[in-house]
Amino acid sequence: MFQLTATPASALADEPVHIQVTGLSPLQLVTLTASLKDEKGNVYQSKAFYKANEVGELDLMRAPACGGDYVGVHPMGLFWSLKPQKGFRRLLKKDVMNSPFWVTLNLYDSVCFQDLIIGEPMASQVVQRWFSAPGVQRVQIREGRVRGALFLPPGEGPFPGVIDLFGGGGGLIEFRASLLAAHGFAVLALAYFAYEDLPNLLQEIDLEYFEEAANLLLAHPKVRTPGIGVISVSKGAEIGLAMACFLKQVVATICINGPNAIYEFPLRYKDLVITPIPSFLERMQYDISGSLRLRHYRGDPQDELSQQSVLPIEKAQGPILFVVGENDECSNSRKYAEQALHQLWSHGRNNGRMLLYPGAGHLIEPPYAPLCYACPNKNYSCFLLWGGDPVAHAAAQEHSWGEILKFLRQHLIQSRKL
Repeated sequence: MFQLTATPASALADEPVHIQVTGLSPLQLVTLTASLKDEKGNVYQSKAFYKANEVGELDLMRAPACGGDYVGVHPMGLFWSLKPQKGFRRLLKKDVMNSPFWVTLNLYDSVCFQDLIIGEPMASQVVQRWFSAPGVQRVQIREGRVRGALFLPPGEGPFPGVIDLFGGGGGLIEFRASLLAAHGFAVLALAYFAYEDLPNLLQEIDLEYFEEAANLLLAHPKVRTPGIGVISVSKGAEIGLAMACFLKQVVATICINGPNAIYEFPLRYKDLVITPIPSFLERMQYDISGSLRLRHYRGDPQDELSQQSVLPIEKAQGPILFVVGENDECSNSRKYAEQALHQLWSHGRNNGRMLLYPGAGHLIEPPYAPLCYACPNKNYSCFLLWGGDPVAHAAAQEHSWGEILKFLRQHLIQSRKL
């Protein structure tokens, strides 16, 4: 009797699943597939070929895949190798509170090379991947100018506060904030354009808006004072680094694949205006898929004329963690992080650290999320190239998430006890 088990069958999206098969013939070749449908109806699929051991069992913790979407021992390979059935897409959970992603695992006899597998599976198992834990609350935020969603862990608190910022696509993205809340943080997923009554297009970075958000978060009775953390990616990481430089409320900052200077739009804070470094449209490139590569089109912060646009990172009060994908095709993130660290060291500061991941792309997200190599971008009316090798990117996501949680706990929880 064939049996396919996935444990736990219901868990947070950043938790690993242990997949096992019993009842096979000794050394039998099989195909394992995974599939899910997102909230827009887009289908994502993956598959891998495995060989049972001498007693007809298969344990993905130990057994190597011998082909398919990956090879080697990858216990969560069926999850991070999920690919959209139609074109480039980013798998993004919108409703983080009320429903999980439902992932269907199927076991097939023999090796199935075709994309469309015909016939019934030998065994199936459905796995729920949640982005929120029981007891986590979501509070819609519409206070003053601030727009977003606040996620609160169960209990009285107070909890360490974090602001979560995404990039140049705009809108409100909540899945990382809700996951962090499941790990004990009070997290404000903050929108800053293209959401509700906020400006539809980003034309400047008004740092006073982000200061208002920081003060709002710190004023909540369930949020621990006196300081908060920021986790940020891409354009959001540019803003996150500026917050670290100018806002006393920010005591710990995570910048994922972002610049060390102001680009594209001016930054304003009280009487201060930082003008952006120019970008050069002629440096844009297209890869073989027709996706737009932005890695080289921005001006260099090291140029003499760009110095007024470089953020004064030496003014940051707290520690800064730079998470960098070396295969980032959207931003020269390694160069920017190295320049920022050099700037800190040249001012006698040692509060910066870089996690560098060879083969990882731009969108480094919580673990087991599939690589988004490219996807549509409304700002450029084309596919935008993010980059990344699936195996290396998956490893980077798993390792960096553990380091991010450790960093936030160390600097928002343990340091407050000293």
